[in-house]
Amino acid sequence: MEGLLDLLNSPIGKQVISGVAGQTGQAENKTADVLSMAMPLLLGAMKKNAATPEGAQGLMNALSSKHDGSILDDLGGLFNGGVDQSVMDDGTGILGHVFGGKQVNVENTLSQRSGIDTDSVANILKIVAPIVMGILAKQTSENKVSDASGMDNLLGSMLGGQPEENQSLLTTLLDADGDGSILDDVAGMVMDSPKKKGGIGGLLGNLFGK
Repeated sequence: MEGLLDLLNSPIGKQVISGVAGQTGQAENKTADVLSMAMPLLLGAMKKNAATPEGAQGLMNALSSKHDGSILDDLGGLFNGGVDQSVMDDGTGILGHVFGGKQVNVENTLSQRSGIDTDSVANILKIVAPIVMGILAKQTSENKVSDASGMDNLLGSMLGGQPEENQSLLTTLLDADGDGSILDDVAGMVMDSPKKKGGIGGLLGNLFGK
């Protein structure tokens, strides 16, 4: 199972970083910082939403129809000449569904941690959300996931091995009321302690050799 850390260091991951940086006019290293935090947050929120059979089925329906992974087949075309507005609109819809009322908080926090302005962070999230859905669709197909339990296990595997900084970020942003419940129904294997709190932590610079 390929986790997010492996993915971001892969040729596809580097192509995404380069393409998103070019689209938003941000430096690649700062774009990589945002993506290294944003992608686990997206998957963590999806895992939370898929904690019920209904939520899991809704996610699988989306992956088998509109978000079937084909976006990954031509990333060069996706970024060449600028990302199409329809992709940005799709990303907006995904973010609204996945993050709900926490979206502004996510954008502000990623902006603070990366040093990139909130408008650029918002655009990065809009671009990467359909890509994350595409990655999840490919993994769902390859692993023959067909039910809620399988989807939960898949998301957990992709989230596995996150650095401590990322674990703290997931807790802080997705467990807004601070009751720690996200550790039970979202993070699972990602977190160490059910009531572990603390700051968001530093950027994941070690992931990119900084």
